Amino acid sequence: MWKKLALALIAIVAVLAVVVALQPGEFRVARAITIAAPAPKVFAEVNAMRRWQPWSPYEKLDPAMKRSYEGPEAGQGSSYTWSGNSQAGEGRATIVESRANEKIRIRLDFRKPFAATSHATFTFKPQGNATIVEWALEGDKDYFAKALHLVIDMDRMVGGQFEEGLGNLRKVAEAKP
Repeated sequence: MWKKLALALIAIVAVLAVVVALQPGEFRVARAITIAAPAPKVFAEVNAMRRWQPWSPYEKLDPAMKRSYEGPEAGQGSSYTWSGNSQAGEGRATIVESRANEKIRIRLDFRKPFAATSHATFTFKPQGNATIVEWALEGDKDYFAKALHLVIDMDRMVGGQFEEGLGNLRKVAEAKP
């Protein structure tokens, strides 16, 4: 009996290991919103990391979060380092590409709660006097991340945060003269 139970357990673990290994090696989560403001105005709010506090949902995770900024005030090379509670974690964001009023690509290096690297991309598409803004997160999944994604719905978790942040960005951009 114990032998059959052990064999069954080994089979279950082996099947689970194969299921995890067959998961996609990359992920992408994206949300978009239309903001009643011209692209240069919206772009400026994202291109300067020091202006993120009023709209980024991640800024609210820890009111006592420590922040530091390096590099230029805005654009490529500008970086932001944070260290906060277990919800905020710890990491660094660096703008690696900034095309005026079109696209901002940010490298995200997370240290806590676990080490990971991914990229966030903001795209800005003018629509008359409005701008369609897309916020996307992309990255590779190692074996551990593949297993984690079996039980955590990244699209629902991160997508909801992106929706909140884009809604806040809309309020900020539309309120400015």
